Amino acid sequence: MTGPFAAAVSEHPLATQATGEVVGEVLEKLDGVPDLAVLFVTGPHRGVLEDIASTVLQLLAPGTLVGATAVSVLAGPQEVEEVPAVSLWAGRIGPTSARHLDLVEQGEGYALVGVSDEDLDAAGAAILIADPAFPTDAVIDALHASHPHLMVAGGVASAGGGPGMNRLVLDDRLHDRGAVLVLLDRDLPVEVVVSQGCSPIGRPLTVTRSERNMLLELAGRPALDRLQETLAELDDAGRSAAASGLHLGRVVDEHLLDFGMGDFLVRNVLGADQSNGAVAIGDLVEVGSTVQFHVRDAASADTELRQLLDERHGESALVFTCNGRGIRLFGEPDHDASIIAETLGTNAVAGMFCAGEVGPVGGRSFLHGFTAVTVIFRSPPSLRFLG
Repeated sequence: MTGPFAAAVSEHPLATQATGEVVGEVLEKLDGVPDLAVLFVTGPHRGVLEDIASTVLQLLAPGTLVGATAVSVLAGPQEVEEVPAVSLWAGRIGPTSARHLDLVEQGEGYALVGVSDEDLDAAGAAILIADPAFPTDAVIDALHASHPHLMVAGGVASAGGGPGMNRLVLDDRLHDRGAVLVLLDRDLPVEVVVSQGCSPIGRPLTVTRSERNMLLELAGRPALDRLQETLAELDDAGRSAAASGLHLGRVVDEHLLDFGMGDFLVRNVLGADQSNGAVAIGDLVEVGSTVQFHVRDAASADTELRQLLDERHGESALVFTCNGRGIRLFGEPDHDASIIAETLGTNAVAGMFCAGEVGPVGGRSFLHGFTAVTVIFRSPPSLRFLG
């Protein structure tokens, strides 16, 4: 049975064979010519990525092709970690365009090069795939400042951490710096689920004194005292989780009356100062913000992903999951991919393991870590009843 979306993965060590396998499977599953194809390859295939992309362009003929190198990839319910692999996703999603981005300093900030305001005005959402040396967080901030309506999701290439160790694909060209931005039409039904792999502990507290990333007081008392109170209320399992991953969630939308899963931007707790009771956070924290301590472990990450995906519906998904998840976190293969494919009821799922993930929390996009970002697609109305 064919449909508007398809995905495939091959672990064949020969790039030519792997490419033939994924293209052949996608052609068998896909109904028509795709508007967008997304290609992910692991490090062993980096040197022949140009040939892989050329073959995909020739045989699949997508309107736009983008891609990246990654330490691990996924497709359907399967995750292929740290071995030779090619993953390919394709979809009939209507008008789509892509741009290669760079960033230049301008005054006290940055200016985007490679995309126009007219391009961004016409888009409803965007997929961003960046090189790890690129200031992705600055790009996200610049996009939000100029086009706050634009929902941005994606990830950072992860085949290598140094300059020039990754490749980005944009149609028939490869880039070893910058980022690729895919602009999606406003009429395309897209939903983004951001699972930060954490669960809250204690209760929400208001920041009453802070200096940049140092929490000095929470609800009128030293921040370290509040943290110790929170930890003292945990059971043994909770203390064990806190010992392996303690974090702080900051509410992004303070207009909410109640705060729950998906409302917090989660950042690391970096340390504490016994002399003044301060707690250091991997984020700037302003007085008046609402925060809550969180823990991250395999059980929390599993529960949160399942709950956030519950009752979501889609025909396909692109997944950008952290390279710190997978077997390293869950102790078993295929965790995120299998849950996403099973919950959505489709094997038209593909993605990569990232060195940073991009997705919206509280109405705006951020760069995350240890996160699984799922971009859920449905056919646009104009294509829904076409053969």
